Amino acid sequence: MSLPDFSLLGGPLHRLGSRLGLVRGGTNTIALGLALAAFLWTVLFVLTLIEGISDQVFSLSLIGSHVRLLVVIPLFFVCEAWIDPMFTTFVREIARTEVVPKAKLPALKSEIERIARWKDSWLPEAAFLLAAVLLPLIAPQLHVAGSSAAYEPSQIGGAMTLTGEWYWVVCMTVFRFLMLRWLWRLGLWCFFLWRVSKLELRLVPTHPDGAAGLGYLEVVHSQFAPLIFAISAVEAASLAEQISAGTMPFEGIYLGFAIVLVVNAVLFLGPLCIFAPKLWLARVKGLSDYMALASRYVIDFDRKWLGPDPGQREPLLGTADLQSLADLNNSVGVVSDMRLVPVSQRMLLFFAAAALVPMLPLVLFKFPIDVLAAKLVNMLFGV
Repeated sequence: MSLPDFSLLGGPLHRLGSRLGLVRGGTNTIALGLALAAFLWTVLFVLTLIEGISDQVFSLSLIGSHVRLLVVIPLFFVCEAWIDPMFTTFVREIARTEVVPKAKLPALKSEIERIARWKDSWLPEAAFLLAAVLLPLIAPQLHVAGSSAAYEPSQIGGAMTLTGEWYWVVCMTVFRFLMLRWLWRLGLWCFFLWRVSKLELRLVPTHPDGAAGLGYLEVVHSQFAPLIFAISAVEAASLAEQISAGTMPFEGIYLGFAIVLVVNAVLFLGPLCIFAPKLWLARVKGLSDYMALASRYVIDFDRKWLGPDPGQREPLLGTADLQSLADLNNSVGVVSDMRLVPVSQRMLLFFAAAALVPMLPLVLFKFPIDVLAAKLVNMLFGV
């Protein structure tokens, strides 16, 4: 049975980018992200020049505005360009390897078509745009000095300037819209995985990937690294603004980093836990089946090689019985060590690094670069 390609790319913005030639190959939307970020930031910069406030806008206390426009928005599109082909490959693989049995392929096809209708609809993005516009009005408590999520960076002299209006009304609205758009896609992906988990899956507990055939999910989710970096960059920029404004001590970055780790774990590791019940049942059944097989084998092995009748034994040298016993032992070990969530230690370290790197420049608030350089020289050369 032929399945349609699974993809989360779609909606009005994606179609607009395609018409403008900024979406290449149907999935590479990086040019769209760069064009959108460059347009927003360039207009912002021109307005600061016109109003003669460029020196104030480029201060450290307003770094969040530049991080959002020049770093985070492009990373949104880098992530979707990287991960969407992985979504497609994963769905093809679970069908090709019969993790989803052939009898269940019509149900899988139905779920793919359902997601396609939702992700191509204009209604969600219209709702996100409306929410992005209304959010500052609905939640005015977000306007906290030093927090760039709601900080008015161009309200320098007291009255809102053109630069401030552009940043607040346009740039932040686009930024919130893109954030909500990504949360929607993560929701669709979680829903799809949940629906797949409800199918009658053929999970093999001795599969070499250690996840009964679902190990490729780890490869898929590793492509979320740009989005993890983006979330951490937003938090780091906000912390930098607050530290430079004197509204938060340097030690506050520890709580900020912990929050980033928790958010990333919920968003990008949480969906992988959807299959935990199925994997648990596969492991329990696998242990039961292989333990029974192992018991039968070792009883026959013991009777043949250690029993009272030596006449039934073949020459020990060159026999395959010992190797079979070792292989069976390895199989039982694979089942016993099977992961209940397709997440490895390497993936956890990779995600932690993606979250940590944007936080590293904050160290300069505590240790100026000359002090760090001196400490490094002292450590390397002992001087």
